[in-house]
Amino acid sequence: MTQKSGDTPRTPGDNLMTDGEAALHKLAAGLDPPMVIVTARAPDGRRSGCLVGFSTQCSIHPARVLACISKANHTFPVATAAPVLAVHFLGDDDRGLAELFGGETGDEVDKFERCSWRPGPGGVPVLDGVKGWVAGPVAGRFDVGDHVAHVVEAEAGGYEEPAADQLGFQDVKDVEPGHEP
Repeated sequence: MTQKSGDTPRTPGDNLMTDGEAALHKLAAGLDPPMVIVTARAPDGRRSGCLVGFSTQCSIHPARVLACISKANHTFPVATAAPVLAVHFLGDDDRGLAELFGGETGDEVDKFERCSWRPGPGGVPVLDGVKGWVAGPVAGRFDVGDHVAHVVEAEAGGYEEPAADQLGFQDVKDVEPGHEP
């Protein structure tokens, strides 16, 4: 933001948005990223899970997924302590799970008493009936602001059907990459 004559100088900690912040908020409001649920089990037996809107595949070889968990979320300390995480991909019929893991807090309810699940790798809860899931050890954690990015090795997983109504891997698998894999 260009400061104009007479403007009050900004200091760190001001709650005013820069032009970039305002543009990003406006642009991101129109996006429709996939929602996932991340579940965790800490070595002391605590388990937790939350709805996550910031996630993506971040490596092909080795297969890895990145999921960002808010530092304010009940799941954050459990996921930070967990050696293994599970990332669950949701279909449009999984709204109930999204509401449970996004609209309830583990501070007040045991979400796993309210859904069907089974122990997965390292004891991490794997939710039943989702479109698909991957789980594995956490390869890295990175502070990215008000969230921490967790990079999960996709060592185990399952799926019901490929994504529909989006440009997916099957639509572009015949395109030769412009770089070495």
